[in-house]
Amino acid sequence: MSYSANTDFTSEQGKKVGVLLVNLGTPGAPTSSALRSYLKQFLGDPRVVEANRLVWWFALNGVILNTRPKKSAHAYQTVWTDEGSPLMVISKQQQQALQAKFGDHEAMVELGMTYGNPSIEQGLNKLREQGCNRLFVLPLYPQYSGSTTAAVTDQVFDVFKSWRRVPDVRVLSAYHDEPAYIDALANSVREHWDKHGKAEKLMMSFHGIPKRYVNNGDPYQLHCEQTAKLLADNLGLQDDAWMLTFQSIFGREEWLQPYTASQLKTWGAAGIKDVDVICPGFAADCLETLEEITVENKGYFIEAGGKGLRYIPALNDRDDHIAVLEGLVERECAGWL
Repeated sequence: MSYSANTDFTSEQGKKVGVLLVNLGTPGAPTSSALRSYLKQFLGDPRVVEANRLVWWFALNGVILNTRPKKSAHAYQTVWTDEGSPLMVISKQQQQALQAKFGDHEAMVELGMTYGNPSIEQGLNKLREQGCNRLFVLPLYPQYSGSTTAAVTDQVFDVFKSWRRVPDVRVLSAYHDEPAYIDALANSVREHWDKHGKAEKLMMSFHGIPKRYVNNGDPYQLHCEQTAKLLADNLGLQDDAWMLTFQSIFGREEWLQPYTASQLKTWGAAGIKDVDVICPGFAADCLETLEEITVENKGYFIEAGGKGLRYIPALNDRDDHIAVLEGLVERECAGWL
């Protein structure tokens, strides 16, 4: 039996695991031009906006991209740091902390963003360059939605279309009811209460999606409801002490309700004086938590008669959150590590 002179046997001697952490992404700068580029990629994804492509193209390029970037840039400027956008800074911290858990020999961990940079393709290429031939993709979306997790899967397999050799691949679709994840959320709430006291109401605000998506089979609403109920049970809350709501509504069609902004206005007008807000669907703090909740929605609550709204930070790079991610990698990569 003969072999080609350039046969690479060393590449077959070991199986190296690569882990790709994926989050939504962020513009490269808090400027109108950077936001226009970012929003064009984000809102141009048919997974995000399920609409007639021709009609949506004209709406996006003729109206939205000529009006929204300036407003979004101003909002980003209020949360931008010297190191960059909060989402990017925290995502890098998460990647570094998870890499430290596994070391450089057990698994390699890289970061990819669905929109913006570093892209999913860049993250996958880094893992390939490091000799990883078994890949685990971990979208940092606890609750599955076609507009988030499926968008990640689309891009991952689009990248593989240009690879001669496609590696073994595993993708986690959701971890909304993972006990360690629920425990970490509960820990963050209890620590907040220990430091600031317990408000009259606990609001669990999740990113919204059009109701039509759920009607068409998306399990996102069910996942959010399961997360919220498990968290409330873990905290020992009565039904009237907490509420699940949905934020970040965009466009004219009906989205999942109740809306975060509307409920805060209702509570303020009803005499509720203080509210704690946690956003369990966000693995890292970003514009939607740091500006939309703590500035915009807090303003609605105060204007309606409320006195104080306290935001409970996302899990970010907390030790118990990194332990959650570590546990997911170990479980989903069973037989690999």
